[in-house]
Amino acid sequence: MKKNLLPCVIAFYGLIAVSCSDSTDKINRKELVNRHKILIDSVNILNPLTVGNGKFAYTVDFTGLQTFPSLYESGIPLGTQSEWGWHSYPNTMDYKFEETLEDYNYHGRQVPFSVQIRMPERKREAVNYFRQNPHRLHLGVIGLDLTHPDGKAVTADEINEIHQTLNPWNGEIASHFKIADNPVTVTTFVHQDLDLISASISSPLIEQGLLRIKISFPYPTGQHTDSGCDWNEPERHFSEIKTGPGSASIKRSIDDTTYEVKLEWSTDAEIEKSDKHIFYLKPGRGKHDFSFSCLFSEEPFTDNLPDYHATEENNKVSWKSFWLSGGAVDLSGSTNPRAPELERRIILSQYLTKVQCAGAFPPSETGLTFNSWHGKFHLEMHYWHGIHYALWDRAHLLEQSLDYYGKIIPKAKETAERQGFEGLRWPKMTDPSGTDSPSGVGSFLIWQQPHIIYMAELCYRNSPNNAILRKYMDVVFGAADFMASFAWYDSETDRYLLGPPLIPAQEKFPAETTFNSPFELAYWQWCLNTACEWKERLNLSPVSKWTEVSDKLSPLPQKDGLYLSAESAPDSYQNPRFISDHPMVTGTFGMLPNSPLIDYDTMKNTFEYVWDNWQWSDTWGWDFPMTAMAASRLGMPGKAIDALFKDTETNTWLLNGHNYQNQRLKIYLPGNGALLAAIAMMCAGWENGPDTDTPGFPDDGTWTVKWEGLKKLP
Repeated sequence: MKKNLLPCVIAFYGLIAVSCSDSTDKINRKELVNRHKILIDSVNILNPLTVGNGKFAYTVDFTGLQTFPSLYESGIPLGTQSEWGWHSYPNTMDYKFEETLEDYNYHGRQVPFSVQIRMPERKREAVNYFRQNPHRLHLGVIGLDLTHPDGKAVTADEINEIHQTLNPWNGEIASHFKIADNPVTVTTFVHQDLDLISASISSPLIEQGLLRIKISFPYPTGQHTDSGCDWNEPERHFSEIKTGPGSASIKRSIDDTTYEVKLEWSTDAEIEKSDKHIFYLKPGRGKHDFSFSCLFSEEPFTDNLPDYHATEENNKVSWKSFWLSGGAVDLSGSTNPRAPELERRIILSQYLTKVQCAGAFPPSETGLTFNSWHGKFHLEMHYWHGIHYALWDRAHLLEQSLDYYGKIIPKAKETAERQGFEGLRWPKMTDPSGTDSPSGVGSFLIWQQPHIIYMAELCYRNSPNNAILRKYMDVVFGAADFMASFAWYDSETDRYLLGPPLIPAQEKFPAETTFNSPFELAYWQWCLNTACEWKERLNLSPVSKWTEVSDKLSPLPQKDGLYLSAESAPDSYQNPRFISDHPMVTGTFGMLPNSPLIDYDTMKNTFEYVWDNWQWSDTWGWDFPMTAMAASRLGMPGKAIDALFKDTETNTWLLNGHNYQNQRLKIYLPGNGALLAAIAMMCAGWENGPDTDTPGFPDDGTWTVKWEGLKKLP
């Protein structure tokens, strides 16, 4: 796949770098956002567009609805997903979670981990069951059914004059196209307070009886990465319809999962069931225009649905409020040729994370567009999905998902106790229940453990009051208890070690032998110290173990003047395998603040070596913003910009604003969130950082950076 998926429009603007943080020259936010409307003028299976509200999202093809879903299966699938929409296959073999456990040596003590056991077959199947279940549902495909006068179906290649726009300012997708000489206009919204789609359709095809709405429901696939649509199992689920004046309700039953789909429409129309799971909503003839609303709900919904016009107004108000609040960055005065593209990524990343990742749970890495890892979310990615909200003065959107940690305290406590540790051990790959999915890698990761402390601290810094402290104290202190308990005291060297077993955030090292990775050590220390500060703020007794572990943590491992990826890997830079994946050694001084553990010169030398020698083709989308953050802290703003524009496949940014990774993983929202975190840092700086404007942008005369409402990183 070619990297050059999007031609960059180059603009020429002003001269000098300035910050608008303390200026009266306010950013024209509507003008800023409107510069980055998305235009689709052809069938492009990598660039479907999405509308959503953070908890529910609906992704459409070039028609403005999901008319040709099979066409997009090899690109970015057209999903209809909600944060509540989950399903599990019946556990007919009575698999037990305990069957996924295998013991690993922890300093002479056997500790059970849920891993991908290959044999015997019974255990392998149990592992597969608990990895696969629950999985997120595709709630239903809603598209146009288009026919020619002779009754033949219109194919995608028969549609011409495509002109589709997404306007981030008001959350509107406007789609225009022609079939022969017949124009069709479709305007699509998702209600910002309900899991509801509203669409308005205008075309002479309605009058001719050649356009209707098709609603179809699949059985779930349960696959690792796909649309979640299995059309070959009609007998395994049920779709029961009840109709009323101008409305219909469809009850969906999939094994033990049930939900309701409710439709209401604007003019005379008929709805009919043509197959077990296919329904057609046909507008009456004699009309040129038609609109409908469709709600997806866990429970029966008895109120009337907002119609198209109400949904349109709801979006105008909600999206205007979103864009006029929080932070903003305007690069329009820059002469640097990269500025327009960077500004585009910033705006569209705000839009995409708002529609995909602003719900009550940590999001999936592919959001609510299609399933990856069965639709489950990865708590180590919650840092990238969430911290930018706090840094862009939208901490309330982060707090919505932080409540999840309190809800899964029993599961986290159970895991810690099963392994013989104190406190709360958070899962890695999980679902609303908080159950840890079996994994040969994920079960040994630990860098998700401090996240709740870091994120809660950001929320406190945005609004420093006792209510925040009391709200999160149980999860903050529980996390700290586990972290102190997990650290192992080596009496011979009078220090605490992390691991083994351990797989660092750079997932290239064997769990059984790896210990003391620098990112985890620095993160452990900062978050334990922060938990101690929370005790002081609440006038609670200190926990001596937290302080002891923090004070006696192992130093960051180094060799030949460079920080190693782990103390157990003295060949960190000689083994080709170890200079790939996430360059977390740079994150130690990028994502994280300065630490007594870090020597500045050694870190700078390490960064420069990594920059020159890393296998950047074997990385992930958030690695480039993370590297930019490290470059900023190290006083290398030119490198920060270069990092954001590294020319490699996983740093591809699609026309629709998504961060493309590869053929398997075509969108990757941690990349979008990481970019926003990096930009906040590059503009507003960081605690105890340089007293200069925009420290992450070069002062070379080509960047004019206006920003407002951003927060410093710790």
